[in-house]
Amino acid sequence: MKITFFNHPSIRNRTTLLAVISLSLIMSVLPGCSEKKQSAETAASSKADAQKVVIKGSNTIGEELGPRLIAEYRKDHPAAAFELESKGTGSGLWALVANQCDLAAASRAINAEELKQANERGMKLDEHTIGSYSVAVVVHADNPVKDLTKDQVRDLFTGVIQNWKDVGGPDAPVHLYIRDPVSGTHLGFKELAMENKPYSAGTNALTSYAAIVQAVAQDAYGIGYSSIDLANKPGVKTVSIGGVTPSAATVNEGKYPYARMLRFYTSKGKEASSATDFIKFVQSPKGQEIVARTGNVPRP
Repeated sequence: MKITFFNHPSIRNRTTLLAVISLSLIMSVLPGCSEKKQSAETAASSKADAQKVVIKGSNTIGEELGPRLIAEYRKDHPAAAFELESKGTGSGLWALVANQCDLAAASRAINAEELKQANERGMKLDEHTIGSYSVAVVVHADNPVKDLTKDQVRDLFTGVIQNWKDVGGPDAPVHLYIRDPVSGTHLGFKELAMENKPYSAGTNALTSYAAIVQAVAQDAYGIGYSSIDLANKPGVKTVSIGGVTPSAATVNEGKYPYARMLRFYTSKGKEASSATDFIKFVQSPKGQEIVARTGNVPRP
């Protein structure tokens, strides 16, 4: 027996009508779903942007310390987002005043002009201490020189003094070991110890403090610089500057000359919770451990 139920004209028309109605309903619902999806995606994107912490400023912080702190923080906060730009303390403070970042990373205190710019915009700045950047001058362990003046250090690294006998050492040439020009430390030592004068020609530029310490340990007439913790490695010794030995205590007391405090500046009262939480981490024992591990001196 042949079944022709669906071929009946009335049934066929009714089926077509139902199909048209169903399709119309689907089409009317789909744009709403699409709009809701786009709205949700936009909200999620806006939320992510609001939570992202933008840090701009100091090369000293941005070279190693900043990335290490961020990496450690994200272990417990995997969804945290950061943007880190290192073009100098001045650029970070300008960006903060212009509302282009959450944190201004600074390896010096804010100056009068920068403070004036903030005041003109009705902005109050808050200071958050991270720790201190410091540099110890190191010589070979057998070198009789134990203390140098700031002028002598400057003259040694700029090439004005080229023989150890001129600073109480042996009659031998001075061999200089410094950080490579692309590092923030290359510039940092130049600012701290050399009055921004150029390094002597013929220096040996190396890629890390550890490499400098190792080179000086193998060179009886070598002199270089490193973090305070590495300056106690076998084969080298620290030189006091004007009678002040480099240590965490002398740095935090403001006595040791080759040191400068590291800070974050924020717009007071307008900090995002994500930025505040990161600052709390940096100042916590766990964050301060990273500060020490990168060769800096933790907060007192």
